[in-house]
Amino acid sequence: MAEYDAVVVGSGPNGLAAAITLAQAGCKVLVLEAKTTIGGGMRTQELTLPGFQHDVCSSVHPLALSSPFFRSLPLHKYGLEWVFPPAELAHPLADGSSVLIERSVAATAARLGRDAQVYQRLMDALVQQHDAIIQEFLAPLHRPQHPLVMAGFGLLALAPAAAFAKFAFRTEAVRGLFAGLAAHAIMPLEQPGTAAFGLILGMLAHRVGWPLARGGSGRIADALTAYLRDLGGAIVTDSEVKSLEDLPPAKIRLFDVTPRQFVRIMGERLPSGYRRQLENYRYGPGVFKIDYALSEPIPWRASECKRAGTVHLGASLAEIRRSERDAFTGRATDVPYTLVTQPTLFDPTRAPPGQHIGWAYCHVPHNSTENMTERIEKQIERFAPGFRDCVVARHTYHAAALEAYNPNYVGGDINGGVQDLRQLFTRPTVRLDPYSTPLPGLYLCSSSTPPGGGVHGLCGWYAAKSALRQSR
Repeated sequence: MAEYDAVVVGSGPNGLAAAITLAQAGCKVLVLEAKTTIGGGMRTQELTLPGFQHDVCSSVHPLALSSPFFRSLPLHKYGLEWVFPPAELAHPLADGSSVLIERSVAATAARLGRDAQVYQRLMDALVQQHDAIIQEFLAPLHRPQHPLVMAGFGLLALAPAAAFAKFAFRTEAVRGLFAGLAAHAIMPLEQPGTAAFGLILGMLAHRVGWPLARGGSGRIADALTAYLRDLGGAIVTDSEVKSLEDLPPAKIRLFDVTPRQFVRIMGERLPSGYRRQLENYRYGPGVFKIDYALSEPIPWRASECKRAGTVHLGASLAEIRRSERDAFTGRATDVPYTLVTQPTLFDPTRAPPGQHIGWAYCHVPHNSTENMTERIEKQIERFAPGFRDCVVARHTYHAAALEAYNPNYVGGDINGGVQDLRQLFTRPTVRLDPYSTPLPGLYLCSSSTPPGGGVHGLCGWYAAKSALRQSR
């Protein structure tokens, strides 16, 4: 191979973000991708039938719109177009009604009955502080630039989501709504810090929206790749890195892999203490995912659900709380909290004319091979009677199969490791610079580094900045 200033292993959002940041700084960059296609968690494929375009992993992207890295890029010039559903989120209830999160805080609050005022005050404050919150909390540990915001938000964010929901809201509907937001943490809602996930996702819904990429999440990867190539970067696919010898010489080498893969690649080169820390890194529950080819839209009993790109199924705080606790403690729950997206209601390009796709997943124990299809579909039918009659074809991934598809999803963990208080800012190890390793010129830039999972590119952005500082 030709000589390069920097080599990046992996073409997920963080690997591409690292490569772009290095190329912007004038580095000659090479990205190596093990699979035939680039993208990591940003891939779109015909998983069920020809013409039905399904997102393999991530599908809804509020963090991309909020990310300082993504906001700095001219990706619209490379064909990336965001689709904004009329409502960001629907949360159907057991009585056949639903609550919605719309972009407008006031419009959302107006539907929340006795919780309207407290919800509006809470979300108005968060939306106003959005830029500061993103800067402080979606970053590695640093000297606070907005200490008052950090202190105020931190007091709320450190609470367990279940306790916060009960304290802040009086109605079961809004408690369940908040629980559904917080359950994106993929942790028991009794754990400290889980309220942060609900607060940030609610803030993002009102500040930037929960959009879809027109044509599928693979379009994000396509746009990032096109921009990188315009900067002079190179990408080689079908190039699995099994050891350090598989890489060409370069001053900077970044790895968009989790600690487990990094240990395998490095072998005995790692100092024993650092290696032990990586080997003790904790991975969380997995997911069971179903992609559907549908003959018609999901027939929600609450018609408002058809306005939302995302639907959370779990009628109450107690139900969602039990489901998340079960997954974390190793039990495949009977009534799973289920996340559903319905892209073709708003982006008809992803299915043949008049037909639709759906996307659903629930959280399951780490490395589970349990088939959750029946339980997920029972949950969907509960809120959308007749759903099974719409199913033309389905494709499933259990947690272990997701890891086989993408080794970064260890045990099916799509967050790159548990994101609790022990591992949120100290992932993957306790170091002043979480991206650097004890070996000069080698850096980690995956979701196993701060700020963790999601399509935001910030792990790669911060890792590349660290590498550039240290290479001067």
